[in-house]
Amino acid sequence: VKNERNPKAKERDTKRKLEIHKTTEQKTENKKRKRSHSKQRGKRNIDDEDKGGEQISKQKKNRKNKKTKKLLTEEAEGEGYITKQKKKRRPQVDEENANATKQMTPEGPPKKKKRAKVSESEDSSSEKESSEEEEWKVTALTPEELEKLKEAVDEKKKLITILRGKPWPMLKKLQTLKESHDFLEKFEGALGKGKAKKLYAYKVMMLKRWMKFQRDFENFKTACIPWEMKIKDIESHFGSSVASYFIFLRWMYGINMILFGLTFGLVMVPEALMGKPYGSMPRKTVPRAEQASAMDFAVLWDFGGYAKYSVLFYGYYNSQRAIGWLKFRMPLSYFLVGVGTVAYSYMVVIRTMARNANEQGGGDDTNFNFSWKMFTSWDYLIGNPETADNKFASITTSFKEAIVEEQESRKDDNIHLTRFFRVLANFLVLCCLAGSGYLIYFVVRRSQKFALEGLENYGWWERNEVNMVMSLLGMFCPMLFDVISNLENYHPRIALQWQLGRIFALFLGNLYTFIIALMDEINLKRKEEETVKLNMTVWMANLHNGTLAENSTAPPITADPADVPRGPCWETMVGQEFVRLIISDTMTTYITLLIGDFLRAVMVRFFNYCWCWDLEYGFPSYSEFDVSGNVLGLIFNQGMIWMGAFYAPCLPALNVLRLHVSMYLQCWAVMCCNVPQERVFKASGSNNFYMAMLLVILFLSTLPAIYTIVSIPPSFDCGPFSGKNRMFDVIQETLEMDFPAWFGKVFSYASNPGLVLPFLLLMVLAIYYLQSTSKTYKKANAELKKKLQAQNEENKKKNKRAALKASDPEEARNSASEQQWHQINNNASKKEMDTWGCKN
Repeated sequence: VKNERNPKAKERDTKRKLEIHKTTEQKTENKKRKRSHSKQRGKRNIDDEDKGGEQISKQKKNRKNKKTKKLLTEEAEGEGYITKQKKKRRPQVDEENANATKQMTPEGPPKKKKRAKVSESEDSSSEKESSEEEEWKVTALTPEELEKLKEAVDEKKKLITILRGKPWPMLKKLQTLKESHDFLEKFEGALGKGKAKKLYAYKVMMLKRWMKFQRDFENFKTACIPWEMKIKDIESHFGSSVASYFIFLRWMYGINMILFGLTFGLVMVPEALMGKPYGSMPRKTVPRAEQASAMDFAVLWDFGGYAKYSVLFYGYYNSQRAIGWLKFRMPLSYFLVGVGTVAYSYMVVIRTMARNANEQGGGDDTNFNFSWKMFTSWDYLIGNPETADNKFASITTSFKEAIVEEQESRKDDNIHLTRFFRVLANFLVLCCLAGSGYLIYFVVRRSQKFALEGLENYGWWERNEVNMVMSLLGMFCPMLFDVISNLENYHPRIALQWQLGRIFALFLGNLYTFIIALMDEINLKRKEEETVKLNMTVWMANLHNGTLAENSTAPPITADPADVPRGPCWETMVGQEFVRLIISDTMTTYITLLIGDFLRAVMVRFFNYCWCWDLEYGFPSYSEFDVSGNVLGLIFNQGMIWMGAFYAPCLPALNVLRLHVSMYLQCWAVMCCNVPQERVFKASGSNNFYMAMLLVILFLSTLPAIYTIVSIPPSFDCGPFSGKNRMFDVIQETLEMDFPAWFGKVFSYASNPGLVLPFLLLMVLAIYYLQSTSKTYKKANAELKKKLQAQNEENKKKNKRAALKASDPEEARNSASEQQWHQINNNASKKEMDTWGCKN
């Protein structure tokens, strides 16, 4: 072989080089095919001259297959073999992959090699030899080559992360991704040695399992959200405005669950388990005159009889300071739970408003709106046909919302005619509000007349006239407001806010008229209490005298609690009125759903084929979901809960049941009986509007409760505060009897109006300062957005000029000259205006 003077030897050397090149390519291809069978992958090892000679000498002894014989016979054929092998050569890899493999693969012992002789029998080596070769290759690398290999691994990782954003064809992306994963599997673990390699494999395995656990846990959390899939289904078909109502209902359900937990766990259960049982005292016993009808359905439906004398209402609770073996402070717990529920409601509402404001404060949704919806809306992980249909409906609805937003932003109407119609609409709304207020006042005065004459002489309608009139007004007046709002021609979102404000004013007037009627009835009950006190003293004296006349030495005879005269207990009366109002409002809502939505949809569906006109597109047609009326119904229902829960601890439980049933019933009604709105719109801006109205109704509903707690003395023979001048005296009693004297003094100083008023003033000033700074930040943010948009337009113009200049220089000169001419004219006009202003 070393005889360089022989020309045939030179030809053999060239043939040998070509053969080595061909065998290396075939070897890499065979190793790729073996990858599924042999887990350890490695690159061929190029030995130095001595080691290569030993391997070749060993392999020459084992060449007995047909392929090696064919190669040996073809060596003597000369250049014909070379051309034949060139034609059979496999296409080369891309330049990038070739460069990457050059950087990644170690070349064996580096410098003193002359020629490497590898045969085809190396392809059939065992897994043990390949793993040893791979370990040898990694250990044989110099520190510089190891650093290069680590850099190549990091580059591949970065390439995998940014591959989605590359402007490449999909086939090239998939091929690059596969090659990058193969490279990482091959060399990332090989960087470690022995235990380090096993530790790395363990870390990779644990990382994959942790990522899978996180993904499954996120799916589990989504599945645990109540009614999430129902709301998503409704949003996909009816838009975000209808879905916002159901999200708001779910949020209200969570609030009422907390309120129910507080009242049930700290008020109702302790009294039922540790308090005195039923029949042990007059306030816990049905009077003798009412026992005959105490279990009648009509009486129980009005929450009288046994329901009145139970833990559901205020009058059942005893004023005993500590009850049971736990010495549970019942009056203190009752008062603190009533105050704590209101404080918790304030905290949650304000916190939700702040979070909504933060979510709405960032980003600009007006840039490239349709492009984003067109190219980024679909979820490619959807595999269920029903889910795909819902997603398709959701994307279609979002396009409708965006089109409506764009049309409203470009609309240009007659401003004078629009103002006239808006003034007319507001006048009609004021007339409706005044008429509803007068009607409620008339009904309340009538109900007081019935109460003085005795409700036993009247029927069901006269006893429930106030509640039914309020429910009917809340059902029909929003429809009338909706008809009037068509005159105003507002944007759908602004129209919804106006509608909500008008219904808010209607419900607020009705509620406060109802409260005024209750105050008048409370005054009547208090006058009746004075008469009952005199009668009780006479009755006690007669009972005492009767027992003394029979036997003066015997102990006094105790009367049956059912025969003891008792006061009217105005707190229980107020709780009963609120419970009746909640029940009547719930029944009206459900009957409206069944008649106004379900029966109407059935009629349109089955009578459309045999009717004179098209019922679907004409009258009556399918109904749309009334977002404003339902939202205001929820808000005022919650206001009545906050107002009456102090006198009827069962109200949060009733409201939880009502909201739970309403979610299922209204979801069914929306999906089966309603049609999407003609003008769909995004309701994200109205969520905080809902919260603002809820905060207002929370404030207005706590005012009457605070007034009754602070100013009106409690009943003398019922409730946990009987025998006290005011309900809040239980706090002073607890401080005097359970706390040190200095703590009571500190509390009295802290509750002094001289400290409370400056503290409230400081809070108001802080709120005003924070609001003014937030407005300043919003203005600065808007100015910054305008500057960024102007800079973006300027950059576009510059790019356009550069493109014109590159394509057609003459056209670029003309456009530049036109811009200069416009700039000169603008400067001249500015100078003329300045001079004219100076002269004036």
